[in-house]
Amino acid sequence: MKITNYELRITDWLAILLLITAFCLPLNAQMSRKPSAMREPKGAIDKKPDSIKRALNIIDSREDFDSMARVFHQGTPYALPHAMFIIDRKFKNKIYYVNSQKFRFHKDFLLANYLVMRGEDVFEPIYIRQDRRFLVGTIAYQTPVEKFTFELWEGDLANADLIKMAYDRINQTFFEPVAYKPNSLRQDELTENLGINRISADEIQKNQEYLALNTGEAVGRIHIIEKLDDTVEIGDNEILVLKKLPMSLPPVRGIIVAESSTPLSHVNILAKGWGIPNVYIKDADKLLKEYDNRWVRFTAGLTDRKIVPASLEDLKKNPSPEESVGPSNLGVNKLASNSGK
Repeated sequence: MKITNYELRITDWLAILLLITAFCLPLNAQMSRKPSAMREPKGAIDKKPDSIKRALNIIDSREDFDSMARVFHQGTPYALPHAMFIIDRKFKNKIYYVNSQKFRFHKDFLLANYLVMRGEDVFEPIYIRQDRRFLVGTIAYQTPVEKFTFELWEGDLANADLIKMAYDRINQTFFEPVAYKPNSLRQDELTENLGINRISADEIQKNQEYLALNTGEAVGRIHIIEKLDDTVEIGDNEILVLKKLPMSLPPVRGIIVAESSTPLSHVNILAKGWGIPNVYIKDADKLLKEYDNRWVRFTAGLTDRKIVPASLEDLKKNPSPEESVGPSNLGVNKLASNSGK
């Protein structure tokens, strides 16, 4: 088949247009499908960053930390000021205390400062590989124990040497001692004999029987899961009651965990993005046994929770997906043709 010069010119213009579109897509479009780590009830977080700086390399005071930190449950006894950090091993373990009021995710900061290329895989090189360039995590001020801690994502496979490096680097550049907070059994076992100051979630929440990780209200079917594995089916109309905190979940209507957790966990970030209640209730799997498989209205407040049987009105407003019926026009009495005419 012969291609004319005209067709070649059209093809060239289309190629140029596609390249321009690819390079001009805003970063926000790439991140739009991800849950927001900063989504809080109205007024919980100031929309305007305290500092114009993208990051600090040293935190010399509480004022420095607060200028970089965002706060969950601000102005309450459960307040959790926290800021992301990134350590660049390529440049002698240079540390960035990221302005977490300005950047939602570590990836946002890395892209904005050309530390990674757009479209480059950042999951395996940052969270899985031991020869990684970057180590990323979060530093938080734990109000119940009045101490600073740093933590990694619970699924991060960093080895003991990487964790020790992060511990040393952070404590060299922070104005107060910072303890390591393991977020998984693996992280706990790796650092048990590392000779570093540690603090566990249980120590932070030892006297708490309830903690609202994300407040809200939901109507759904209670599903108590003893052990979450690939054989368990989860519906998006369910309020899950879990004995152990998983690393990830599909979309659901609510989450209740029977073991102490952290507002900085991946699951809680998902819950914030979905806008659903997520709480820790001590021994929830036993306390809520009577509600298993029943439809309820679940209200998670900052200091207490309420679970009551769902009313008929609740069920009408929140139907199960399989019971939902799309809009119909009963006035149409003939089939439409494939041509749309």
